Amino acid sequence: MNTSEIIRMSRIERLQTMEAIWDSLTHEPSEMESPDWHRETLVARKNMIDEGKAEFISLAALRLKR
Repeated sequence: MNTSEIIRMSRIERLQTMEAIWDSLTHEPSEMESPDWHRETLVARKNMIDEGKAEFISLAALRLKR
């Protein structure tokens, strides 16, 4: 399938196709490893939580900060 064929699909057909592709990807082992910065960020955030320095806010509060 190429881009011109995808463009001719209805919005519903494209969404259904995306869902089918996503579903197929979630049922197979990952071939990609997370980058090192992911692990480093997660470790740093966990350390902040463990040290009592993390700030937890609601999604609504987060949206107001933008």
